[in-house]
Amino acid sequence: MAHIEIENLTFSYPSAGRPSLSNVSLTIRRGEYVVLCGKSGSGKSTLLNLVAGLESPTDGSINVLGQRIDRMSEIERIRFRRSHIGFVFQSYRLLPQYTAIENVALPLMLRGVEKRERERRALEALDMVGIAKCARQRPAQMSGGEQQRAGIARSIITSPAIVMADEPTGNLDSRTSQDVLSLLKVTSQKFAQTIVMITHNEEIAQTADRIIRIEDGRIVR
Repeated sequence: MAHIEIENLTFSYPSAGRPSLSNVSLTIRRGEYVVLCGKSGSGKSTLLNLVAGLESPTDGSINVLGQRIDRMSEIERIRFRRSHIGFVFQSYRLLPQYTAIENVALPLMLRGVEKRERERRALEALDMVGIAKCARQRPAQMSGGEQQRAGIARSIITSPAIVMADEPTGNLDSRTSQDVLSLLKVTSQKFAQTIVMITHNEEIAQTADRIIRIEDGRIVR
């Protein structure tokens, strides 16, 4: 079963002299762990943003979980992301004024889940990624690896079908990077999630089920 189907996708910024993506077609199956590789400016981040519904294509179609997100309104895309997509970022993007448990519970708060229930589920997610001890700590009191684990816990708390990871190990040392990658794979298998990851690191790319290489807005391999 395909989780993501892209056909003849083209995207151009109004000020750009050439398309950021040109005639891209791609299918990603359920439960697949896919890495997008390419130099800065190759179009890989643009592709991730389009699949997440953060941008609208100039041409072509984007079908995610059987729904044409390229035809959705902005409000519909926001609701779709909240329901079906989790994000892991290089810079962690934890709110500094919130504790780890509050940061992890944030997607549930946006859904209107009652405080006691969302904190219970957030603590379960923190325990799953091995940092339940950090539940009441703020990001400044946590290591980079602990912050990224909290970011992963936040990304899985709603059991999304798809996790999108943008250079999730870019700020981590090699040992912590391997721990984070292993954790992503374990959680994806537990929840039958599809992972789409961006990385510049060739060693990390080799851990994926499939590597998609992008150059000048086109898939080359």
